[in-house]
Amino acid sequence: MMPSLLKETKPKLNSSLTVGRMIWSIFIALMAFFFIKYTIRLLETIAEKWVNLRLSIMRMIPFIRILVWTAVIYFIIAAILSPPIETLLALTASAGIALGFSSQDILKNIFGGLMILVDHPFQIGDKIQIREHYGEVIQIGLRTVRIVTPDDSIISIPNGDIVSQPVSNANNGESNCQVVAEFFLPVGIDLAQLKKIAFRAAVVSRFVYLNKPIAIVFKNEIHEGLSILKMRVKAYVLDIRYEFAFASDITELVTEALIRCNLISQDRSPLYSNILRPV
Repeated sequence: MMPSLLKETKPKLNSSLTVGRMIWSIFIALMAFFFIKYTIRLLETIAEKWVNLRLSIMRMIPFIRILVWTAVIYFIIAAILSPPIETLLALTASAGIALGFSSQDILKNIFGGLMILVDHPFQIGDKIQIREHYGEVIQIGLRTVRIVTPDDSIISIPNGDIVSQPVSNANNGESNCQVVAEFFLPVGIDLAQLKKIAFRAAVVSRFVYLNKPIAIVFKNEIHEGLSILKMRVKAYVLDIRYEFAFASDITELVTEALIRCNLISQDRSPLYSNILRPV
């Protein structure tokens, strides 16, 4: 019974997989590849020109990629190869069994990618932290998520790992995000004047987003038995791409103002090599 079924299926399969049909299938797949490539490049160019719509445009890319490939695969199978239903079911079952045994990690990552697209814990353009990795999401694929770190390294994280790990999202779909600049100062410094200097440094920066509040927070810490004042300047940057430039700008402006007002000097002793001291 089984040998006769295989004999009947084999000719049908061979008749559907002709050289001409295979060439057409490869040609259409290549056309889809280049279409996606240049469409994404066009969208990225438009996103850079329309800053207000940058994140919205970038978030369309994963859906375009999935929709195009789904349509192409369906067209190749249904319209070009058009195998008999018995052959298609047999191949689908065989492929499913093979994938189930040999590609568990791949399937885990694919399902993880679909969960990310449906659940939206983050989107393209968001600044996220996963374990020790922090950066901007530049691509959400079916197998991995790619982020670019502050030092311009691109890290690919498997989707299966992401869905099982806590994810910290700094901006959650908005173009702005909170930036924190930290300062370690002596407890004897004039707090009222220090607070004015820190607030002004955040306000005058060209990277600041003034539609959200600026906060100056003080905390006392003990460092090697000595009491130290820790100041945190919390403000929002107008575009997440300028996050570290904004933090650097605040640090420069505050330090210059404190030195100019004779509130601090730089102690070169080993203990205070990185702590601002009063004059």
